[in-house]
Amino acid sequence: MQSRLRAVLDLMIPTAREEAGRHEYDGQIQDLSDEGVQRALHAIELSSTASSAATPTAPDDLLRDPHDDAHLAAFEQGALLEYGALAAHRTNPLVHLFNLELTCYERDYAPKIERDQALTRHLGRWPDAVDMAVKALDQVAAPVAASLVEAARGLALGIPHELPGAPEAAIAQQRFVQHLEQCAATGSPETAIGESALAQLMGVSNATEVDINALASQADQEKLRLLALLGDACHQLRPGTPVTDVVAELIADHPDADGVIDEAKTLTDDVIAFTTARGLVSHLDGECVVGLSPPSRRWATAMLSWAAPGERDTPTRYDITPPEPSWPVDEQTEWLSMFNRASMMAITVHEVAPGHFAHSRALRRAPGDIRRTLYSNAFAEGWAHYTEEMLLEEGYRADDPRYAAGVALEALCRVTRLSCAIGLHTGQLTVAEATKRFQSDAFLSEAAARSEAQRGTFDPTYGIYTWGKWEILRTREEAKQAWGSNFSLRRFHDALLELGSPPIGLLSTAVSRG
Repeated sequence: MQSRLRAVLDLMIPTAREEAGRHEYDGQIQDLSDEGVQRALHAIELSSTASSAATPTAPDDLLRDPHDDAHLAAFEQGALLEYGALAAHRTNPLVHLFNLELTCYERDYAPKIERDQALTRHLGRWPDAVDMAVKALDQVAAPVAASLVEAARGLALGIPHELPGAPEAAIAQQRFVQHLEQCAATGSPETAIGESALAQLMGVSNATEVDINALASQADQEKLRLLALLGDACHQLRPGTPVTDVVAELIADHPDADGVIDEAKTLTDDVIAFTTARGLVSHLDGECVVGLSPPSRRWATAMLSWAAPGERDTPTRYDITPPEPSWPVDEQTEWLSMFNRASMMAITVHEVAPGHFAHSRALRRAPGDIRRTLYSNAFAEGWAHYTEEMLLEEGYRADDPRYAAGVALEALCRVTRLSCAIGLHTGQLTVAEATKRFQSDAFLSEAAARSEAQRGTFDPTYGIYTWGKWEILRTREEAKQAWGSNFSLRRFHDALLELGSPPIGLLSTAVSRG
């Protein structure tokens, strides 16, 4: 592997293993001690410096494509910022949670005996990982710890108790939970990282500069546009009825717990068929299997687990989580409301086609290790979010206004994330105020709104869905101007996806090379 790429991947082991399929990291944990992080950052600096001085006599370190060089450089600078200046390993328990994640070993990328051996090695390293977490996490804000303690408790669901090392892993997991509980009780109440840090966190790894005030203003305008889209759809469904009443009816229209997976299967077939018939992307092969989420992932209503580029080609999983029968009836009803039929259409477009599943099929064909391994979340989530309204424009479910309503509702949640991330991290919003914003602007229940607001404390960049979508739309307009009568959505989408999941500051390459 190219040494610069290796240095970056060594500081993102969980992501490299699960999302890119780099299974040379199987059974390993990330060294997230302060000493280990400093060594990894030093390695990135050294390899980057050596590469910049490379000559044709050292071709292994010489990146010949300037786009790929810029792609890799953005990830190098992003790692130096996140773990250096912002010290994520000391402030954010999420990176330590990822370090303990075992779900990837459930995928059929290798014989089960090999995956079980890797899982056993990984589980055996949990005590060391927790030791590092407890020592490193000395700057955790109380609201951040409180927001993540349930996720830490949920790790217990993923422990295979029949394996060697499981008792020790369970004890370690409890120590991790106890540390977060202590941080929640005694940590600073301040969660804001500041406007400058937020702009850098969003922009540096995406090879662009970010104007937070401009994004906030654009988010306000986007909210108004989406409310108008929602209003039009509601008028078609129930003329003369207040939007809030129609939305309440839409949210209440959902399958029961036994029917959620079957409806997701039907929608999956439908969106794949529509995307294929319209020829919106070149690569939509492979198999997408809809089923019940594994126990350790049941905190999410719906999630895609794809066959990664570094793996053999196996079925992608579209995991669905119905409510547990043991839950109180009102909690089951609230959980099922997230599977309302309007939103489930948009969610399945996002997760399957032309969203994440279609993207994953293109990633397997992307040229070179950099494009197949380093993924900008702003592009990946921006792409999936972009496809929701793009399919509406293309006439998907044109005779069913519920789809337009679902697109608007999902987009209102995403743009409210962007607004609340900016508010929370510039000190303009409290978690309680952000919760009210999600209730009023995105029509979420109080519990769902609180969960979204709390996520903003530990995931400052969760507004990337909307931001990424905007940048893709901007690049689409650029392509229309440059290509004229030769523009087509298929050509534009193929040119974008050939770049893998690029930093969104580099999207213009798709226009110049497409």
